[in-house]
Amino acid sequence: MIKYAHQVAETAATPPETVTADEHIAPAPRVSIQAFCETVETAAAVQAAGEDRRLAKAHVKIQMGGATAAAEAYRNSPTPNVIVIETENRRDDILVSLDQLAEVCDSGTRVVVIGRVNDVVLYRELTRRGVSDYLIAPIGTLDIVRSVCGLYSAPDAKPVGRIVAVVGAKGGVGASTVAHNVAWAIARDLALDSVVTDLDLAFGTAGLDYNQDPPQGIADAVFSPDRIDTAFIDRLLSKCTDHLSLLAAPATLDRVYDFGAEAFDSILDSLRATIPCIVLDVPHQWTGWTRHMLVSADEILVVAEPDLANLRNAKNMIDLLRGSRPNDRRPNYCLNKVGVAKRPEIKPADFAKALEDDPVAMIPFEPQIFGTAANNGQMIAEVSSGHKTAEMFRHLAQIVTGRAEVKRTKSSLLTPFLGKLLKRQA
Repeated sequence: MIKYAHQVAETAATPPETVTADEHIAPAPRVSIQAFCETVETAAAVQAAGEDRRLAKAHVKIQMGGATAAAEAYRNSPTPNVIVIETENRRDDILVSLDQLAEVCDSGTRVVVIGRVNDVVLYRELTRRGVSDYLIAPIGTLDIVRSVCGLYSAPDAKPVGRIVAVVGAKGGVGASTVAHNVAWAIARDLALDSVVTDLDLAFGTAGLDYNQDPPQGIADAVFSPDRIDTAFIDRLLSKCTDHLSLLAAPATLDRVYDFGAEAFDSILDSLRATIPCIVLDVPHQWTGWTRHMLVSADEILVVAEPDLANLRNAKNMIDLLRGSRPNDRRPNYCLNKVGVAKRPEIKPADFAKALEDDPVAMIPFEPQIFGTAANNGQMIAEVSSGHKTAEMFRHLAQIVTGRAEVKRTKSSLLTPFLGKLLKRQA
């Protein structure tokens, strides 16, 4: 019996399920993956999978040759965490080549087989030998991502938390207010255990908005990386409601907050292990770690005001994030402070044309209710639960948690004025 993978329960062989870009797939840990492909199409799919954010921590290597090449490669060298084997052979030949591979495989290695034979008997024989997954070719990028990531998600484990990043297209657009109200709606209206993580360590307002003054917060974690685990992070959380907790920023200037790109990864990994939804309040700055936070998030919400600078910045951010996340649903954006008296504004339709997408919400300029909520340390729904803006935050909560459909516009034509603007920015 093959020793290189955990045995899985026998099930009927079925073609690979179509994977949509907005499906929630838990990221893989730091593992080594080596693929042995027989076709350039599969090699290209594996290569693209290795560039996906969910395999960002994995090291992927590709070579041609199939199972025979794999058995030869590992005859005198240790095997990686995961081996992906493509084979165009028939059933009996597949089993023979895998038996040869089994002779040189280490006990902890997991094997994913890509074949063209859709046969229940073959599938059962593969699982009996300990093969972790069997995919029917042709396969796509997300088929590989889903299969490899699934190897490290136990069937009986709790779902890994979804990370929602909220960022402003420009400073002062109210992105933090939107993030805090959306998180509150996720916790109260959707009854999902959630954590707001205030990443603006110098000037964060989450503590003020939730009327909290915790003695500890995210700074204690990011400056003590050796102590980070689930229990340590739990001690740093400040409880706001039954389902909402806060990982607060110190909001002090007694030190400089410069970080490496992956400084917050271990904190978020600990949160994801036990919290269904983590809302990141990302400050408006462009550094290695803020970009990394946005690219690696499951959902992104860009907050913008209806003016020219916001239009330019929002387009630049969304275009970059779309290019960096080709296998994910595109970032959402909303317009905030719409309808300021006597202020000329760019129409939502012009935003939609430039960004090739409709805003998921248009939050009106309501200084009375927003000012009251901010000064009282309350959310909009606490000040007036029936207010139309509170309903908008509930709608946004449904969107970023995947519980509501988002209508998309397919138009990509620009008005002449916007076309000139975008050419200048190119």
